[in-house]
Formats: sequence, C-alpha cells, structure tokens
Amino acid sequence: MVVASENEKIANEIRDIFMNENLRVYTSSDVKGVELGGALKNIIAFCAGVAAGIGLGDNSFAALITRGLTEIARLGETLGGNRETFYGLTGLGDLIVTCLSEHSRNRTAGKLMGQGMSLEDARKQIGMVIEGVDNIEVAHELAQKYNVDMPIVNTVYDMLYNGLSPKEGVNILMTRDKKSE
Repeated sequence: MVVASENEKIANEIRDIFMNENLRVYTSSDVKGVELGGALKNIIAFCAGVAAGIGLGDNSFAALITRGLTEIARLGETLGGNRETFYGLTGLGDLIVTCLSEHSRNRTAGKLMGQGMSLEDARKQIGMVIEGVDNIEVAHELAQKYNVDMPIVNTVYDMLYNGLSPKEGVNILMTRDKKSE
C-alpha cells in the first residue's frame, strides 16, 4: 500500500474542492519546481518582449521559448526541482502564455525596452511589479554559483545592469559557440 505524502494529500484536497466543469485543477508536490518555474519564466518573458520590441518574428519566439525552457529546467533541477515539472503546465504552459500574452507585465516591459525605452520609464509606464526584472539578479547569481549555463539569463542581466543594447544581446546569443541540441 502506497501512502501519499502530506503535500500530496493537501494538493488532492485542494483539487477536489475547486475543480468543477468550468475549472480544471492540476496539482504538484514539487514545490521547488513550481516556484522556480514561476519565477524564472518571467525573465524569459521579458526577453520575449525585447524580441517583439526589436521586431523579431515567430521563429525567434519559438527558439527563445524552447531555449528558455531548457535554461529554466537546467537551473531548476540543479536547485532540487523535478525536470517533469518544467515541462508541464506550471513550467512550459505558464512560460508560453507569459511570453506571448500582450497582458504580461514582463513581456510588456521587455517590449518597451526593445523599442528604446529605459527600464525606469518602462517601470513607470507599467506601474506594477515586473517580476522578471526583479528576479534576474538572483537567477544570474545562482547560475554563477552553481555553474549552470544560462546564456539568455546572462544576456538579459547584461542588458539591465551593464548597458548592453537589445540588438547587441541578440547578436551575442546568435553568435555563441555552435552546439548540438
């Protein structure tokens, strides 16, 4: 007989209370993975906004989301999250909507910066928290501390804190050493 963990029991109770014909609820006992995916996807969404702001197309978004997910999962696993979590609704699903939605504060901030606006002015225009901007320093520090390869995170960090222009950032990402996927 398999006994569910306390987290699984609570998750099942929540699902049973809230799920109905209008709302489908999925639960996870991977708290670290869910939290990390939720925080890190905002950085990739900011980058998606930059891509939109400088006029990149659909193929660029597909590459950014795919490679961004790889970075999120790589750091998330290193910090104790389960790889599967990053490829589910809380990872890939949330990443897609945050990167592509015109309602995303992170994407909007990136788009404004890609169009030439300063971070300070973008913050003022949005008037709410921009989580990706607030999370980037910690993500960058964790990647350095644990020696996790995160070229998108590093490039966004350099755009926000080291004066790298969005177009230069794209050039850095596109001219990296060739690798197999």
